[in-house]
Amino acid sequence: MKKIGLTPKKWLLTLHILFAAIMFGVTVTFLVLSIAAAVTTDEGVLKASYTSMHLLAKTSVRASTIGTVVTGVLLSLLTHWGFFRYYWIIVKELLTILSIGLGMVGMYLWSLKAVSIITVQGMESLQNPDFLVNRTYLFIGISLQIVSLIAMFILSVFKPWGKREKKSKLSKKH
Repeated sequence: MKKIGLTPKKWLLTLHILFAAIMFGVTVTFLVLSIAAAVTTDEGVLKASYTSMHLLAKTSVRASTIGTVVTGVLLSLLTHWGFFRYYWIIVKELLTILSIGLGMVGMYLWSLKAVSIITVQGMESLQNPDFLVNRTYLFIGISLQIVSLIAMFILSVFKPWGKREKKSKLSKKH
């Protein structure tokens, strides 16, 4: 496939960075809202925190994840980076799969369950073991998402481990 020129590549990279920044910002917002929900004694704050998280999970998390993945795939396809040419790209791809699972699936389901329980039980949900386990899963998911996104940013900047070696035709026969 033909590679794109420098200017289109820069625009595509700019979009990729913007989507990734939105994804990171939304995840940090999840962290702030989950902390607010964990320390509040106000039912309105509790419900608003989880309702906001669920709204973000349905909108910004999905849009930024899809945007980041699409632009990342296009960058791999249309530039010299490729999909499997560099170890750091392979690690980013694995972390992307984790981020899709945590963001688009986990945060959506965990925030929906929290909203559902709080809507029925209010502040009494804080005594519900299902709610407490769900809240823990959500917090762990948020933490893992933040760590994986930071790792992807670091990998993108430092590009460690270099290029994978191509196996020669001779070594394939043995």
